[in-house]
Amino acid sequence: MGVVICFLRRLAEGIAKGNKTKLYILGAIITIIVVSLSGITGWLIERLFLFFQLKNPIFSTLFFSLILSSSLASRSLNKSILEIINLISKENLRDDLSNLRQKLSLIVGRDVENLDTNQILRATAETASENSVDGIFAPLFWMFLGTIFWEFDQSIPGPLAMAWIFKAASTIDSMLGYKEGNLKWLGFAGAKLDDLMVWIPSRIVLITLPFCCKTKKSIFKTIRDSWEDGILDASPNSGISEAIFAYCAGVRMGGINHYKGQKRIKAIIAKSYPIATISSVKKILNISFRLQIAWILFFYLIIKFINL
Repeated sequence: MGVVICFLRRLAEGIAKGNKTKLYILGAIITIIVVSLSGITGWLIERLFLFFQLKNPIFSTLFFSLILSSSLASRSLNKSILEIINLISKENLRDDLSNLRQKLSLIVGRDVENLDTNQILRATAETASENSVDGIFAPLFWMFLGTIFWEFDQSIPGPLAMAWIFKAASTIDSMLGYKEGNLKWLGFAGAKLDDLMVWIPSRIVLITLPFCCKTKKSIFKTIRDSWEDGILDASPNSGISEAIFAYCAGVRMGGINHYKGQKRIKAIIAKSYPIATISSVKKILNISFRLQIAWILFFYLIIKFINL
């Protein structure tokens, strides 16, 4: 996906030559091409799976499950986050943070050059929360929806096609969805599609995550406070994602960030809670894992109910 997006971006910028209208249109075309190619590729692999499942059901199911798992960022997200907090725990790194900042720069979009340990922990907590939704729960939701489609007609896009359609939108947003230069217009369509596809999953996480952890407040109040804090964010999804994890893990998020030298002030989330610590970041990963298990079990029960 990344290679295709890079090629199409260079082509589009060469054609548009800075014209905003052309960049909007070409950005929409890029989105349609990448999303369509990803969905069709997933659909073709599903055709192969259904064909070979009749001849070798065990091998084909294992292979298909492996490909499906590539759409989930659970393992890579945990590995990246744990690597950072393990480095923070080493005393000799508290004075020399250059290696730590470099590791952090791989998973966040903000400037990291001047971040101290506390700010690094906050950035880690925030990206763990937001990316849990973008990288795990959103693709899980679209896989589930594709599985529901299959229950009615296996000739239409199924779990892999739907997951790859989402991943295409997410990748376009990650690569082109910046409000700067040509990307302000070229990445508009991809960013909006990604927002749309994360909108429902992020709100399901908002409702279900409190059931997977112990909170100081009631489940209803936790959801309500998370919603009130989350909707203050400019993004329709990331603020809500961060807020529910903040309240469930008991950690304050938000504040001043810098992006390419420009200061941006984000609303404080869960302001009555303490700042991020190694323990609270680990708790975010822990409750995220619990919710993954809960979602999978719940989806499984729904599929079984449909088959009754």
